[in-house]
Amino acid sequence: MKGTKQTEPYIKFIFYIVVVILINIVGVSLFFRADLTHNHVYTLSEASKQAVASLSEPLTIDLFFSENLPAPYNGTKRYLKDLLEEYSIYAKQPYFNYRFYNVSSMEEGGGKEAENNRKLAESYGIRPVQIQVLEQDEVKFKKAYMGLVIIHGNLVEKLSPVTSTDGLEYKLTTTIQKLNNKISRLLNLHDKINVRLIMSSSLVKVSSLIGLNDLPGLPEKMKQIVEKMNRKNYNKFKYEYVDPKPSEIQELRKKYRIMALKWPELASKGISAGEGLIGITVSYKNKSRTINILNAYSIPLFGTQYKLADLSSIQDLINGVADTLIGINMNLGYMADHGTVPLYAGMNNIRTLLSQNYTLNSIQLTDKGIPAGLNCLVIAHPTEKFSDYDLYQIDQALMRGTNIAVFTDAFKEIRPTSRQQAFMGSQYRPLDTGLERLLDYYGLHINRSYVMDKNCYKQPLSQNSGGGERPIYFAPIIKDKNINHELPFMHNIKGLITLKNSPVTVDKKTVRKNGLKYYTLFSSSDESWEVKEMINLNPMFIQPPASKDRFAKRPLACLIEGKFTSYFNGKPIPEKKTHDTRTGKDKNTDSKKAAKKGKGGKEKQSPLKIKNEAAFISHGRPAMLAVIGSYALLKDNMIDSGGRSPNSMFVLNLIDALNHRTDLAVMRSKVQRFNPLNEDIDPSVKELVKLINIAGLPVLVILAGLVVWWRRRARKKRIQDMFMDRNRKKA
Repeated sequence: MKGTKQTEPYIKFIFYIVVVILINIVGVSLFFRADLTHNHVYTLSEASKQAVASLSEPLTIDLFFSENLPAPYNGTKRYLKDLLEEYSIYAKQPYFNYRFYNVSSMEEGGGKEAENNRKLAESYGIRPVQIQVLEQDEVKFKKAYMGLVIIHGNLVEKLSPVTSTDGLEYKLTTTIQKLNNKISRLLNLHDKINVRLIMSSSLVKVSSLIGLNDLPGLPEKMKQIVEKMNRKNYNKFKYEYVDPKPSEIQELRKKYRIMALKWPELASKGISAGEGLIGITVSYKNKSRTINILNAYSIPLFGTQYKLADLSSIQDLINGVADTLIGINMNLGYMADHGTVPLYAGMNNIRTLLSQNYTLNSIQLTDKGIPAGLNCLVIAHPTEKFSDYDLYQIDQALMRGTNIAVFTDAFKEIRPTSRQQAFMGSQYRPLDTGLERLLDYYGLHINRSYVMDKNCYKQPLSQNSGGGERPIYFAPIIKDKNINHELPFMHNIKGLITLKNSPVTVDKKTVRKNGLKYYTLFSSSDESWEVKEMINLNPMFIQPPASKDRFAKRPLACLIEGKFTSYFNGKPIPEKKTHDTRTGKDKNTDSKKAAKKGKGGKEKQSPLKIKNEAAFISHGRPAMLAVIGSYALLKDNMIDSGGRSPNSMFVLNLIDALNHRTDLAVMRSKVQRFNPLNEDIDPSVKELVKLINIAGLPVLVILAGLVVWWRRRARKKRIQDMFMDRNRKKA
């Protein structure tokens, strides 16, 4: 009996070990994970599962992260490891692999292998970044590697630096999809992608005078870069160095918009006056793009300085341009005529963000029209008249199933001249382009007014101006309760800020009559009003109205979807006008009939009576039409370059949804930095929640400790009482 009691603890210990081992075996074979986060941040999206499940060739991810990273960077590495483990579960083995490389420095215990890994990382273009570390109450800076490369076939894509978990799954999945598409596209190319370095040899003479000592060796270095790219891109690039003749400089400069340098005669240096070109052109078939590789910047006291672009960045630029030219990404149409805002006019951020996943096609209605296979067309603030034939093209594109996004307000801003600027501000003239007529027919109307809102951006004032804040009423802040989360791509948009927004109203009767659905994407607050006449957007002269009756919530962006009915149903089909170069006037195709008439004015009849009917679509396929009453939402001051702000996410998500990529839109906004508290909650409740968050956990620990202490004390007392009872019985 005594021996059994002695061995009992050991048997229990062995039994517990066996149970733990069995649980781990079951956990490995029957994988299960519960994601309790609101946006399912740690659960792979369906698009990610499909991306890795469709791999037909091995894909490897090499990760280069330093050891012992401080917060918050250590969390990024841990999240990335968990994310890749999720990818591997849904991938077809052995097509998906990943590996972390030790890149620790000699001071951190890294040896020869770590040094080789650092060289490997830098060969991929991954370089250490400087991070801030707090050690022994002292702020220090250290260099750390935080990057990865995705290798698929001969293709290599780099993500560096990876310093945050924001949008990490989106970046990985879209890169995997892009590599899948790129391999098949490259293998099917029949022509080479031409990379030409256009550099005048005359620049070599002045290169040392302007600090460009590496310029003479640039042609050979560019040749090496293209050769390196060929090894990774199935030998689809062709390199050419062009030294233009003096007579060709102006023509090439005008054709490719290449940077040109001019210099005067320098007799003391033996240099005569001249000029030269420098730049890179990437072309495929009849399409080309120019990359400027010489940066010029002005420094006070030192004048203009020149610097060549980094060679690794040149390689990335060429790859990006080549992807656009050969159509790796999905096509996105952008209307480039009728006075729309050019993508290079203060819209660089949205252009760059869209170019990561789309090939931007300039659509000119007066030239080639709207391609039949286009998924989405963006129209940004047209200011010139649309002819009936132009409206017909837009209408028929919608009938074919092309989704349309219109970003525009109701006015054209007329800025004062330099002489008038001191006396008057901008004038705002109501637009009447004809597009409004088309939108009204579909059921969306842009009011000829601007929305002002008390819930708006507050501009900080300097101390010289009295300090404090100045409300910018024409920059409404859109709060979570005024955002429609019914549509999937709007789920995680918690707040927005817009600028110069006209109200967009839905004609519910028209929409319902045509069997369409409508959604108000976001609205202003209940404290907003409209300004219709004598518009002056100087913040100093804008005051809220005295009457409360003028305050109301106003829709600022709407979307309708369904099978549209053509605006031209039951109307004559417009004919395309051609431009007469002799008279400078437009003429329609009816003028061709006059050429067929004889001297008597009668039309000559063709021996074969063939009737030509246009392929008119009266009732269309399912499509979406979104109207946002502010084109300023696309400007650089409203869209951040990284695409992580709520404004950026809204615009990108909308474009993705209109391109039938809602799954990617949902994935992009899974991690949202901006997550405000519900304003309807009473302030006292907010304070209570804050107090519980701060003091709740310590109090729970103390209470748990007291419970354990009380139970131990009670158990001790029970044991004492038991022995005392035995002693009494013996006595």
